[in-house]
Amino acid sequence: MGNTAFTRLARWVVGLSWVYHGLFPKLLHVAPLEYQLTAQLGLGDPATLWLVRGAGVAELLFGLLFILLWRRPLLHWLNIAGLLGLLLFVAVMMPAALFDTFNPVTTNVPLLALSLYLLAQVRAHQRETRATGQ
Repeated sequence: MGNTAFTRLARWVVGLSWVYHGLFPKLLHVAPLEYQLTAQLGLGDPATLWLVRGAGVAELLFGLLFILLWRRPLLHWLNIAGLLGLLLFVAVMMPAALFDTFNPVTTNVPLLALSLYLLAQVRAHQRETRATGQ
């Protein structure tokens, strides 16, 4: 399967990015921007905090699943959809955030590229496995 060292690195970078973004700006400390973005939904303070923390749990679990089950194409498609969806959410709810330092564009686009690379690796591995009958 291609460059296994880079594949391993890409898998861990994508997975740990989800773990980090679930754990630090949502669970251990609710980052002001995370709260402001979610508050734009108009749910009120308690519901906003629950939604931020729920998203943190979901992101943390998804990151762990991505690391462990990365050979499943569905996880890559969910990753791609999630990253694009989050980028769109920011673009609609708080477009100015797209131009800040360390913005969702500079985070999500490289992760999308890594996921596309990993998806190609998974597909190549599946083709090889079918061809050899293993």
